[in-house]
Amino acid sequence: MPLFEALNVTKRFATQTALDGVSISVPEQSIYGLLGPNGAGKTTLIRIINQITAPDSGTVMLNGRPIRPEDIYKIGYLPEERGLYKKMKVGEQALYLAQLKGLSRTEAMRRLKYWFKKLEITDWWGKKVEELSKGMQQKVQFATTVLHEPQLLIFDEPFTGFDPINVKLIKDEILFLREKGATIIFATHNMGSVEELCDNITLINKAKTILEGRVDTIRQEWAGNEFDIVFDGEVTPSGNAHFSVIRSQFEKGRSTVRIKAADTHNTNEIIRSMTAAGTVIAFNPALPSMNDIFIRVVETKNNEAAKN
Repeated sequence: MPLFEALNVTKRFATQTALDGVSISVPEQSIYGLLGPNGAGKTTLIRIINQITAPDSGTVMLNGRPIRPEDIYKIGYLPEERGLYKKMKVGEQALYLAQLKGLSRTEAMRRLKYWFKKLEITDWWGKKVEELSKGMQQKVQFATTVLHEPQLLIFDEPFTGFDPINVKLIKDEILFLREKGATIIFATHNMGSVEELCDNITLINKAKTILEGRVDTIRQEWAGNEFDIVFDGEVTPSGNAHFSVIRSQFEKGRSTVRIKAADTHNTNEIIRSMTAAGTVIAFNPALPSMNDIFIRVVETKNNEAAKN
């Protein structure tokens, strides 16, 4: 049973439709990518999950039943626009936010000390928020988002403003939280992070769902007729009626060649041509990146809409 579901959710604002019959089903203990261009409807869906606003129609489910006001304590939300009070001291504010999530002062202190140490921000406890860099402020808010150990975590662009070292740190913590049992909705434009972290995705464009499924399955489905072949030694095969060579690279004693097949039914003919050209070490479908798929799907849907 999914931990969270949105079923045919529709939300309108005046003359604008923000969500039009959108459904997502988030498996328990998974990382679910919520993707889409700016203005697609992602933030509206997140606001509905957090009960900041309500859908005009459709149902939002948590643990197999319609979501209730008290379920807010089972959700942790890190918004894209951070919301710390600049003049408050870091520790004082973190403690206040933890208690808002239902933790006692003693338990909040214990958990905050754990997370501040883990995120390497212990020295900032007595500083004012305005004295922190943007990255340090994001670490503080990350800690206050997760420390009440919610069932459902929602991260909206959690890596914005981080250097590569801290991006890795937060990615590792997100994976750690999943291992401990959390279910995570991850809203982002960073397709590299989607490939690295997400099990499933939904792509929303102009208020509608246009692509959904497991990341590995989607990449396989969009692979097309391209293949990567690795040869032992320097080899540059010539194209023929069955395939064309897109690019070839020789490095560290091996050649990596990408080809485009004229017809995937002639794979055996292609393999024979490759083995005739040299010693083949690997022959695999060339999987497109999620960034390429994102662009292709959105452009296709936009072109279809323009024609209609």
